[in-house]
Amino acid sequence: MINHLFNKLSYYMTLSEEEKQVLERASTGSVLMEKGEVIINEGERPKYVYLIEKGWACRYKLLENGDNHIMAYLIPGDLCDVHIAILDEMDHSLRALTPVTLRKFPADEMRNIMENHHRLARALFWSTLVDEAVLREWLVNMGTRPAESRLAHLFCEMLIRSHIAGCAKDNSFEFPLSQAELGETIGLTSVHTNRVLQKLRQEGLVSLEKKRLTILDWERLKEFSQFDSIYLHCQNISCQRSPR
Repeated sequence: MINHLFNKLSYYMTLSEEEKQVLERASTGSVLMEKGEVIINEGERPKYVYLIEKGWACRYKLLENGDNHIMAYLIPGDLCDVHIAILDEMDHSLRALTPVTLRKFPADEMRNIMENHHRLARALFWSTLVDEAVLREWLVNMGTRPAESRLAHLFCEMLIRSHIAGCAKDNSFEFPLSQAELGETIGLTSVHTNRVLQKLRQEGLVSLEKKRLTILDWERLKEFSQFDSIYLHCQNISCQRSPR
């Protein structure tokens, strides 16, 4: 399952077999967490960097009144905060949105990779920079786009990211989120989220059935949401090309 990470990093550089083995050997096994379970709490100093092998998770902030806001989705191939090997504590929390399988990389092993395997360090740093670029785009999405475009833009992004990880087939990919979780992400109530989703369906842009999202008209959805994949920073031209 670590192949999802290799697929993602290949959009930045081609890893040698030796470099892949370094990452494989750094892992100390996998752990399964149930839907809704907290992976890392804000304020903790985790002992491991986690790789999502299967399932979806999210970054979120929990407010004093009990509300929370999802700030990022983590899908297969995504690493949960490489920087924990450097920082003293987490400034946000992670939880499982579905049952997830996590590959564990001890913080000491990750520090060793960063210090002694410079190409791998560059590839992992690129992955972190992409995560930051996604966060910036989400801020723009929340602050400037109307609700319909906001959700459409998110769908475009997740299709591209799923393709990068090797988790999409044509224009279809697993999308296991509830409307409440979508609302937490884009700042809408569940009722409003449902209305927006129904409008995208009625326009013939998307289909969401049995936790699987299919984009029916990629070019129209991109235009509708003003989506440009440049912020995903994929040098491989297939990432810039419209999925078929």
